[in-house]
Amino acid sequence: MTNSPPQRVKTPRRAVHGVLLLDKPLGLSSNDALQKAKWLLRAEKAGHTGTLDPLATGLLPLCFGAGTKFSQVSLDADKAYEATLFLGLTTTTGDAEGEVLDRSEAAARAVTREQIEAACARFTGAIDQVPPMYSALKHEGRPLYEYARAGIVIERPSRRVTIHSIDIVDWQAEQLTLAVRCSKGTYIRTLAEDIGRVLGCGASLSALRRTGSGPLNVAQAISLDALAALTEIEREALLRPPDSLLADWPELRLDSAEAARFSTGLRRRVAEQDSAHVRVYGPAAHEFLGSAHITDGELIADRLLSPQEVEGLLSTASSNRFLESVV
Repeated sequence: MTNSPPQRVKTPRRAVHGVLLLDKPLGLSSNDALQKAKWLLRAEKAGHTGTLDPLATGLLPLCFGAGTKFSQVSLDADKAYEATLFLGLTTTTGDAEGEVLDRSEAAARAVTREQIEAACARFTGAIDQVPPMYSALKHEGRPLYEYARAGIVIERPSRRVTIHSIDIVDWQAEQLTLAVRCSKGTYIRTLAEDIGRVLGCGASLSALRRTGSGPLNVAQAISLDALAALTEIEREALLRPPDSLLADWPELRLDSAEAARFSTGLRRRVAEQDSAHVRVYGPAAHEFLGSAHITDGELIADRLLSPQEVEGLLSTASSNRFLESVV
């Protein structure tokens, strides 16, 4: 008689709503980090808000349930990074993963702070960037990095991005750390290579950490190890409401009757200035209804929460307030 292998018990999933600010570790893909957090929360539905390379660390907002309806807001938001450049070293990938193309240690040591500041100023503002071959950008259904690994170079059109600021954080010999605030779609590896080219010594990205996304900051994030050490109730208490992704948008609060009509998708007349983005609430505290825009005095819904999602979020907010009161 043979023993049959033990059957794996499937973890039951549940409806979880909100946003978890994760501090992604080095070496893990964004999707792997998402799946681990999703498993820890036993969540039915989840998604992240913009890929971080495995070699990058830092802020990765994860959306669960109703929060996934507003993930695009975080995708479109400005980002903040701390980037460490290795001056005098260029690689095939523009970062530490690639093969070394050239070393120019003497040229790197000859660089002055004034030259660095001038190079950073040159790339501040609206600039055109050519996406790197080693990127997830797709060509004919395949990511560019697959072509690059096969030795195939694809012509890529430049993209207009905006670098809001570049500040020197630290500079020790060939290691230069910069704080960068930029628009979505900015390739920091390309920026590092461009700065190195202007300096005349070349450069590659040796470390990258995302420190901010829209109104969110990595100081508010939790690591996967710390998340795993918590109880399930404590993990759920860490979830921020979906409107945390919209925290820098104007707020509009409706009375009960108007909130009910808005939640069905009906346009409403409001005595408010036109706005491309607004977060809408009902009369109760934390009663987030969805996102909208105002045109010619009309409030027009963009993304709405279902009544069940609104009730679920209100219940979660109430539970979290109770937990805070007994801690």
